Amino acid sequence: MINEFHRDTWIEVDLDAIQANIRQLSKRLKQNTVIMAVVKANAYGHGYLEVAEAALDAGAEWLAVAFLDEALFLRKHGFTAPILVLGATRPDDAGLAAAHGIRLTVFSADWIRSAREFLKEDTLQIHLKIDTGMGRLGFTDLKELKEAETVITDDSRMNIEGVFTHFATADEQDRTYADQQQERFLACLDVFEKKPAMIHASNSAGAFLRDNAAFNAVRFGISMYGLVPSGDISSEMPAPLTPALSLYTKMVQVKKLKAGDKVSYGATYTAEQDEWIATLPIGYADGWIRQMQGFEVLAGEYRAEIVGRVCMDQCMIRLPFEMKEGTVVTLVGNVSNDRILLDDIAAHNGTIHYESACLLTARVPRIYRKNGAIEKVFNHLK
Repeated sequence: MINEFHRDTWIEVDLDAIQANIRQLSKRLKQNTVIMAVVKANAYGHGYLEVAEAALDAGAEWLAVAFLDEALFLRKHGFTAPILVLGATRPDDAGLAAAHGIRLTVFSADWIRSAREFLKEDTLQIHLKIDTGMGRLGFTDLKELKEAETVITDDSRMNIEGVFTHFATADEQDRTYADQQQERFLACLDVFEKKPAMIHASNSAGAFLRDNAAFNAVRFGISMYGLVPSGDISSEMPAPLTPALSLYTKMVQVKKLKAGDKVSYGATYTAEQDEWIATLPIGYADGWIRQMQGFEVLAGEYRAEIVGRVCMDQCMIRLPFEMKEGTVVTLVGNVSNDRILLDDIAAHNGTIHYESACLLTARVPRIYRKNGAIEKVFNHLK
C-alpha cells in the first residue's frame, strides 16, 4: 500500500486514537447528549473522510464543518449523518443545502428573508447562532432573534432545529467570561416561544470542563484529535487524550560540510566545523513553514536541529554523526523515550497547535492505521 505514493514524507493518523478520545468524552456527558464531530479544515489536517467515518463508528451522531462545500464533499462520498455548517453560507445556496439535508447556521433575519427566494420543496433545517461575547457570527439583539423565529415559523420550508453559541475563553483557567456568556445564552433561550430541539454551546474545552454547559449536544473538535485545547487547562483535563497524528520523512541525502560552508537560501547558516548535514524532502509547501528553522527533530533516536532556511520542498538538519540515507526522521510523534508534539511546533512558531495541524497540506500523503495495522493510504495526487 505504501507504493501508492512516491515521496519519503508522510503523515500517519491513528484512527483508534480518535475513537478512544470520543469514547473518553462520552463518559463525561449526560445520557442522550449528541456528539458533533468537527471535521472542518480536512479534519484539522487529519483527513475528512477517514476521520468522519471513524468518529461516527465511535459514537458521534453528527458531523460539523465550516463551509457548505465541505458538507457537500461529505455527502458526495456517501455520508448520510446530519451535517451542520458552522460558518456563513450564501442565501442563494439555501435550496442546495436543503436538498442535501445539510443544516445551516443562520445569524440574521435579513439572511432568512433572502434565503426564502431560493427554497423549493425541501425543508431547510436551521441552527440559529447567538453571539454571547465571541464577536463573530451571531445574533446580538434579542428583538432580531425573535423576529427571525417569527419569519422562520411562518414559512413551512424552514425549521429551527437548533440554537447555539460559542465560548471565547472555555480553554482558560479563569471561568468568569465563559460564565457570563452562558448566562447571556440562557437569557436568549427564553426568547423562543418553542425551544429548539438541539441546544449546544460547548466546544472541546467546554465539554470537558463545563458540565452544566453541555445542554443536549457538544461540538467535539481539537480534543477528538488528542490535543488539549490549550496549555492553560492541560492539568485540569479529567481524561487522558491520545494524539492521532504523526509526521515522518526520510533523509534523501547525507553529506559532510566543511567549516565555513553555507546552508540554504540567504546563506543564513554557516558550519562552524566539519558537520554532517541531511536533506529532508519536506518544506513550507507541505506546511513545514520557514519558521521551523532552529527546531529540533528526531533523526532516528537523536535530536537534530534544522539549519538554514526551510525551502518550499526541502529542509536540512545537522546530524550528531554520519547517518545512512533513508534513515527515518520523526517530525511529530514518539521515538523511544523522546517525542515531538504539535504543541512543541506551535510553541516554536509562536502559534497554537490548531494552526500547526491545519497547515499540513493535502499533498502530504496520509497513512491511516486501525487496530495497529495500515487500513488505508490516501494520496491526494493520485
